[in-house]
Amino acid sequence: MPSAQSALRVLGLAVPALLAAAAPAAAAGSWSVAPSGGGRPSFYAEGAPGSVLQDTLSVTNRAGHPVTVRLSGTGVRVAFAAPDVRVPARTRADVPFTVTVPAAAAPGDRPGTLVAEDADGRTATVRVRLRVGGPALTALTVEHVAVHGDRIGYELVNRGTTVLVPRLAVHAEGVLGRDLLDRAPRTLPVRLAPGSRTRLSEPWPGHPALDAVDVRLTATAAGGAHDTAGTRARFVPRGAVAGVAGASAAAVAVTALRLRARRRERPGEPLSEEAELTGAAR
Repeated sequence: MPSAQSALRVLGLAVPALLAAAAPAAAAGSWSVAPSGGGRPSFYAEGAPGSVLQDTLSVTNRAGHPVTVRLSGTGVRVAFAAPDVRVPARTRADVPFTVTVPAAAAPGDRPGTLVAEDADGRTATVRVRLRVGGPALTALTVEHVAVHGDRIGYELVNRGTTVLVPRLAVHAEGVLGRDLLDRAPRTLPVRLAPGSRTRLSEPWPGHPALDAVDVRLTATAAGGAHDTAGTRARFVPRGAVAGVAGASAAAVAVTALRLRARRRERPGEPLSEEAELTGAAR
């Protein structure tokens, strides 16, 4: 790659006639950025892990005065020949840059953005699509399924090398074998990048008031990705819980009163109330 000084020296020779040949650009006031040479709306790069790919960004200044922009990248590893570029009036500057594919990158697509910003804070961006070479693998898992009141929580994990748009089916069966919930597969509003996970939940407003339920979630995606996971949940009415607790407390109170009555009838008996309670329990 040429040095920053030599690159800028060559770019400074650009003439106004080049402006008519500029590619579709992202504008910020009187200046804009676009992929160099042709009508590309964005950058596309493809390479194996560890490779270094080259391309050129055009910065076009249509104003009657120079403009200076700072260049940077997000989402992909980018290095510009000159991160700060001064573009003369009515001139286009072509700035070489490289995109480095991480050595440990998994195969698949990686989105990125090239960003240009001037001294007044105006920005313009160009999208970058980086495709890492290698076999495409699809793998999806459903994890940490749990029922919390009227919602079923779970996690989806993309363990493959391609972006996934998952579909989910939900099924719940009661203790007597009857179907309580049978939700057909539907596409979820998420896109899972390779290696990513997301926490989601399914509403269940009509869950039973009293039952032991087996819940099963099945997730699928294009390419044969498939996984099923489940959990067991018990639904008990709050009134029933309070009734059981109240009955237990009443039983203990009645036992204590009986023991006190026995003590009054036999005052010489050495047993403590705790011991008597233990004996009575036996």
